Amino acid sequence: MLEYSKKTNLLEQAIYKYTLQDVKEPNLFRDVFDYDEVPKVAFNHRRVPMNMPEDIWITDTSFRDGQQSMAPYTVEQIVDLYKLMSRLSGPYGIVRQSEFFIYTKKDREAVAKCMELGLKFPEITTWIRAKKEDFQLVKDLEIKETGILVSCSDYHIFKKMNMTRRQAADFYLETIKEAFNAGLVPRCHLEDITRADFYGFVVPFVNEIMDISADAGIPVKIRACDTMGYGVPYTEVALPRSVAGIIYGLQHYSGVPSEMLEWHGHNDFYKAVNNSTTAWLYGASGVNCSLFGIGERTGNTPLEAMVFEYAQLKGTLDGMDTTVITELAEYFEKELGYVQPSRTPFVGSNFNVTRAGIHADGLLKNEEIYNIFDTGKFLNRPPLVSVSNTSGLAGIAHWINSYYHLPKEKWVDKNSDLVKKIKVWVDAQYEDGRVTVLTDSELVEEIGKCCKELNITI
Repeated sequence: MLEYSKKTNLLEQAIYKYTLQDVKEPNLFRDVFDYDEVPKVAFNHRRVPMNMPEDIWITDTSFRDGQQSMAPYTVEQIVDLYKLMSRLSGPYGIVRQSEFFIYTKKDREAVAKCMELGLKFPEITTWIRAKKEDFQLVKDLEIKETGILVSCSDYHIFKKMNMTRRQAADFYLETIKEAFNAGLVPRCHLEDITRADFYGFVVPFVNEIMDISADAGIPVKIRACDTMGYGVPYTEVALPRSVAGIIYGLQHYSGVPSEMLEWHGHNDFYKAVNNSTTAWLYGASGVNCSLFGIGERTGNTPLEAMVFEYAQLKGTLDGMDTTVITELAEYFEKELGYVQPSRTPFVGSNFNVTRAGIHADGLLKNEEIYNIFDTGKFLNRPPLVSVSNTSGLAGIAHWINSYYHLPKEKWVDKNSDLVKKIKVWVDAQYEDGRVTVLTDSELVEEIGKCCKELNITI
């Protein structure tokens, strides 16, 4: 039987209607997930068409999943971070939503204070367990959307919940109906989807969700959760680990529109960013992230990474204020005691710092040679050079120009008497056995001495 597809404008074979397979024994995909071995990546050589939506965005879980790896935030800290994220989001709300815990009095107070700010973005949503009594908490706060945990792998259904697939589906569906009855938009978090029986449970379960959504006349959102970071971005990968396959299947066989489809990734196998980008490319409008990747175990997809992924894919930042990323990193360090690993992209202390003399020479000639983009413009962080035994004359010259914010017409170069004199002093430091990078204060002190001796000012 053929049907006309409004999406592709082509005649297509009628979509197969998958039914829930209520198996007696859990399908744990032991050929892929043998606990005594490293998980395997299997290929089926089926190509999924790329299908990036016209509109894509970022959602935030720093106050939910992210907070699980941090010391509890104060109300004031949550409000401060929320305001900063609003500035980062820009006028078009590229950071579209932020989800909050609401179980403690402090959490609810933080939500109320953030709502009082009247900021359009990020929209405030919540996260609750699949329990009817939790809806009252959401209703009391007058929030329109909430996330609901709906575990979908047999690992969770059989081994955690001690249910059959049918029992789990019925339990979740009753809870989702309660959300509709309360006038809420439910966001169904399909936990552990990259270890789930996709066509034996996930698709038929989501189909049932979509049916009751249509009956209620209220939309439903679907979040595909790569809870353990097993997802892989490569083409032609077999389910359940294929990110592209999961997104395609939810759209094609369950009819989930792009704007209602979201990816939530973890970084256990270093794939959180690539998987999130893949989710965008293959049809999900939303990717769920946390600031600096904070979160359970190895963390979530770093929000700041997806800001720059967005800009690369769309060719524009669409009004996002990326300088706020540096402010957020500074806030985390000063207020939360969270210091970024030094080599973390965009925010680490060494992210755009070079030590090699040949690189410094290139920066001195033209910073485009060794800087990824204008980091001064986008992050308020111009490229820097650390001075050590490998810096050379060019490295010292670049450090002086950068540290003292010298205008270009007053730059010193590697042939200046000041730079040569400092180089002699630097070499002497390392000839005496020093192994660490010279500190800013040490360099400032020595530069001051040399300027007096040379009778110059900078």
